[in-house]
Amino acid sequence: MKAARTTSRQARRIHRWLVPIAAAPLLVTAGTGSLYSLLLELNIDAFWLLKLHTGQFGWINLQPMYSILLGVLTIVVTVSGLTMLLKPSR
Repeated sequence: MKAARTTSRQARRIHRWLVPIAAAPLLVTAGTGSLYSLLLELNIDAFWLLKLHTGQFGWINLQPMYSILLGVLTIVVTVSGLTMLLKPSR
């Protein structure tokens, strides 16, 4: 019983550490895509937002693997959260 609680606490600690790291690229992608669409409706061309949206961060170019990275991060956070949800620590 004690080992299960320790494992559950460790899973929660990992989840709390992992979620902000995984959420950052997802929020950047959602925010830049929405902002680009809004600016385009106002006839403002902000092409630099599309570069951020697709994973080109200045000299760091993640475009070839950015979609895969976003997918993997989404799956990891979802599985981690569902694991904690389905196995409560009580």
